[in-house]
Amino acid sequence: MEPLESIDGGRFDAVFDEAQRARALRALEAGQVLYFSHLAFALTEDERRFLSPGCADGRSKNISYDPQAGILKGTVLTGDERARLQAMVARFAQGARVLVEGLFPRYTPHLAMGRTSYRPIEAKGRASSYRKDDSRLHVDAFPSRPSGGRRILRVFSNVNPEGRGREWRLGEPFEVCARRFLPGIRPPLPGQRWLLKACGITSGYRSDYDHYMLALHNAMKADEHFQRHCPQYEVTFPAGTTWMAFTDQVSHAAMAGQYLLEQTFHVSVQDLARPEGAPLSVLERLLGRPLAGARG
Repeated sequence: MEPLESIDGGRFDAVFDEAQRARALRALEAGQVLYFSHLAFALTEDERRFLSPGCADGRSKNISYDPQAGILKGTVLTGDERARLQAMVARFAQGARVLVEGLFPRYTPHLAMGRTSYRPIEAKGRASSYRKDDSRLHVDAFPSRPSGGRRILRVFSNVNPEGRGREWRLGEPFEVCARRFLPGIRPPLPGQRWLLKACGITSGYRSDYDHYMLALHNAMKADEHFQRHCPQYEVTFPAGTTWMAFTDQVSHAAMAGQYLLEQTFHVSVQDLARPEGAPLSVLERLLGRPLAGARG
């Protein structure tokens, strides 16, 4: 299976016909990356002032925006400058939502918006622990925000003003990775997840699914032989392009690039066309037991 599926569309509010929607849905849920080669998130002249790493506070990997609360974090900007940056990131969040709802109407009724991020810092050479090193192949799992089985759908746009691409690696299918690492993952300790929630380390109760997904994420990143020798593709997303993927399913690594906007969505397993392909369903089948209680 090819790692990318190209989708026509030069606007975030493009109108897709039934054939385009069906093809995109099949590819997305099969673990491919949808690639929009002509879809650019155009910055205004006023917004181009934010194409600088100096916007970030240096403590966080990204400038983060919570669309529900209307709160921007991770920037040193204040006052009117901060408000203008927030407006730019919020505009991308809205555009990404319009794109997803136009392409996947079956997701729309229960589509939940997660955080939006702006990444003005160069990805290559950024020092971090291996668990936070996104240049290592991994599937997404949030340590402090349990999903309970909901999918993680992300939309990315490269807004680099110098024409530099965003360099990724794409790895093996989810089930292949799960079969490789699950035998080495221990079940959660009794009381561990209650304690994490009670201490405020997690925003909710970490289900068995969240435990295994986070352990899989960490095990993938920690395995040097896997990182170097597993089958993988190198992909460059040029400036002025957009792409999306279920990043809890697609094994990926961000190797290089600067100036990226990203929007996270959450999709319930029950809203998928093929729920049997979701990571929750795959892990439950491999482990032979329920992992998340009520699905989604």
